[in-house]
Amino acid sequence: MEPITHFMTGAVLARSGFNRKAAYATLAMTLAAEAPDLDTLWAIRGPIASFQHHRGWTHTFIGLPFEAAVIVGFVWLFHRWRLRGKDPQTDQQPLHQRKQTAPIRWGLLYCFSLIALLSHLLLDWTNTYGIRPFFPFNPHWYAGSIVFIFEPVIFILLLTALVAPSLFGLINSEIGARKPAFRGRGWAIFALLAIVALWAFRFIEHGKALQLAQTTDYNAAPVSRVFASPFPLNPFHWETIAETPQFYQLASIDTLNNLATTNTQADVFYKPPTTLATLVAKRSWLGEAYLDWSQYPIVTDTGSNEEGLTTVTFRDLRFFYNTPFLSGRQDPPLSGAVFLNADRRIVRMELGNRIQH
Repeated sequence: MEPITHFMTGAVLARSGFNRKAAYATLAMTLAAEAPDLDTLWAIRGPIASFQHHRGWTHTFIGLPFEAAVIVGFVWLFHRWRLRGKDPQTDQQPLHQRKQTAPIRWGLLYCFSLIALLSHLLLDWTNTYGIRPFFPFNPHWYAGSIVFIFEPVIFILLLTALVAPSLFGLINSEIGARKPAFRGRGWAIFALLAIVALWAFRFIEHGKALQLAQTTDYNAAPVSRVFASPFPLNPFHWETIAETPQFYQLASIDTLNNLATTNTQADVFYKPPTTLATLVAKRSWLGEAYLDWSQYPIVTDTGSNEEGLTTVTFRDLRFFYNTPFLSGRQDPPLSGAVFLNADRRIVRMELGNRIQH
């Protein structure tokens, strides 16, 4: 998922009751919910380095305990900084004037950080991109592919859970109602349960989409496997891929009406032939990283460009569809290219129109 959804998930998790058990729970869980995406720092070494390490060890079960330790360490430093300059003898308040707060429990805070980190993996698993939680013992990519990378319904649920308590608190303050120490628990629990219900519903519809894609007739060609990508907002709209021995067939699936819509020309992608250029490109840094991740790769030798270089493109059919947030047909995301000279030596590699230096 995109970063804001991760941050809000951590904050809502904390408000569901964890913030009552340990001080700094909201801070720690909000940071931990997005911490695995620190692997984006690999971008300073170029697009291919970033791609190779994206959702890498920071998104694994073996990496989470170390990340939780870093988060708690950061919060501890923040706590020490807050106490700097305070005199515990002169900073005392009468009990009736003290604001009710949770006690500082570093062990619990570590466990809560782990829970928030796990929420990051769960959210990323629901997308099409996938994660490798068992790496390095198992390098397989797992993708639930039930929710688009930005799902407005989830975003609104989380935002409401965070904003509504403050809004109602403002109303209560105007009528003189007592302000509770921990607000928003009910809203947080409702939002989390609603998200789980949405996942369950989309999981069911995803299964229907796969079944429709499997049983659709593609010129009598046998189907070896199918894949369904989610569409934002509409849980009944899915974009599917059906693989046959000679080609891939894309289709738009409407699970509400049990309809599969496909174009026998525009939605057919024949498997490109293997050439010397594609063999070299597949063994490049980009090629190995791309084929390690992509489940439906299209590696195409497009011939010479205006520079006289042979171009080999890498694309993934899972993202070949248009949404309000993505122009997958016109400008497929996560596409790359390897450029070779006349001696079949690699002279340049690009990913997402960025050159790897």
